[in-house]
Amino acid sequence: MFNTRLFSATLISSAFLAGCATTPPPAAMAVHPDNPAHNIAMLERISWGVNGSSVRQMQREGWDRYLQEQLHPGKVVLPASIQAQIDAMTISQVPLDQLVMQVEQRRKDASAVADDAAKQQAQQEYQQEMNRLAREAATRSLLLDVYAPNQLQQQMSWFWLNHFSVHQGKHNLRAMVGDYEANAITPHALGKFRDLLSATVHHPAMLRYLDNEANAANRINENYARELMELHTLGVNGGYSQKDVQELARILTGVGVNLGPDTPKVKPALQAQYVRRGLFEFNPNRHDYGDKQFLGQTVKGRGLAELDEALDRLSRSPATAHFISAKLAQYFVGDTPPEILVEQMAQTFQRTDGLISAVLQTMFSSKEFQQSLGHKFKDPMQYVVSAVRLSYDDKPILNAGPMLNWLSRMGEPLYGRQTPDGYPLIESAWASPGQMNTRFEIARTIGSGSAGLFKTDGPQPQEKMAFPQLSNALYFQSLQATLSPATRQALDQAASPQEWNTFLLSSPEMMHR
Repeated sequence: MFNTRLFSATLISSAFLAGCATTPPPAAMAVHPDNPAHNIAMLERISWGVNGSSVRQMQREGWDRYLQEQLHPGKVVLPASIQAQIDAMTISQVPLDQLVMQVEQRRKDASAVADDAAKQQAQQEYQQEMNRLAREAATRSLLLDVYAPNQLQQQMSWFWLNHFSVHQGKHNLRAMVGDYEANAITPHALGKFRDLLSATVHHPAMLRYLDNEANAANRINENYARELMELHTLGVNGGYSQKDVQELARILTGVGVNLGPDTPKVKPALQAQYVRRGLFEFNPNRHDYGDKQFLGQTVKGRGLAELDEALDRLSRSPATAHFISAKLAQYFVGDTPPEILVEQMAQTFQRTDGLISAVLQTMFSSKEFQQSLGHKFKDPMQYVVSAVRLSYDDKPILNAGPMLNWLSRMGEPLYGRQTPDGYPLIESAWASPGQMNTRFEIARTIGSGSAGLFKTDGPQPQEKMAFPQLSNALYFQSLQATLSPATRQALDQAASPQEWNTFLLSSPEMMHR
């Protein structure tokens, strides 16, 4: 709990609410399944936040059916205007290999300009284009988080994007992060962990970010091999040695990226081993064909097939089952999840060969998960998306720029983690007084209808008025029962609809899920 004197009184006129906004919700939030508020709390946890349409769907179908649809989603249908925004993006229209080759040629052309002023201008335009592509990716991601009906899959996409983290600022990753999320992460977010792991291993964004394109026989680069075991699979205490890191790095030699249209000249005896899929390349000229001793077993030197054998071993290790289960439980249940729950999830992981949806089902069905409802502190991403979902339901925003800015201000921009460990998932990383002040500002901005989410781009930008009507049927029929008496009392003291909105969006219940 924080000292309310640390918060600006100008952000919330009710000092009472400013105090309760920093306080975890009362224990009564962890309600019994027979309580009508229970399903709302469940919905808040497995989605990016409740809104009118998701509550109506859940109530219409019943919780069990709704959850199964979230665990096993079908074809995604977005609001037409949101789909139109996404379809108009360059990253939606141009395949990754073509897009990257185009921007690479642009970079080379800019570097070749003789005149200094013209070169600087060309290089600046190249950087602007790269920034535009990264902004498209982040915008598409947020639009899907706010409006897609497959809410659990979208939330898991963020979780895995954070787990298999890449930083857009390195090399030309700004042109790659959209495809990395859309094609390597999201399709596998609820499937087999082995498939997800393989998709990230073979994506140029990961290979470039962790320097594996520089990894070759007699010039070993261990960066990716180390993070593949420490951060992505076994965990720091997963029972591997420095020798295993070295041997996995040898297995990964020749696995890299080709950013141009030409293929390398390969020795005649190795030509059948060469692989090119889009930007991904396995160059046998660069591979160490010696046998390796990896995790206590011999891996026969035979080319790219060695990588499949290593990924099988990593994804099916008991250490990986425990590490991934613990991280999922930390994200969904609590900063220090009960070991008995983690073990149950790990057993499901191993029994189902790493089926992520089954591991989540085990977690969602546990009493530990039920008891945690309403007590998990939201990180900035969860807070921003849930606030917009609650405020505007299915009303399509026209400009995701304010959301991107809020995430940057709170230190959690998409594709912005510089180190490969991903953003922290614990409350202490996001609950500082400065963070809370920013959340109160966001609540006030959204609550007053002045967030800029409905401002059109162009030479003469226009903003459509969009004041959120939060005191609505959803509130009175579903949300009010989940609020503490202190929060309801503060809402009763609001002097205007704008202040009422601000109080609700900055309430302790809104800071937790």
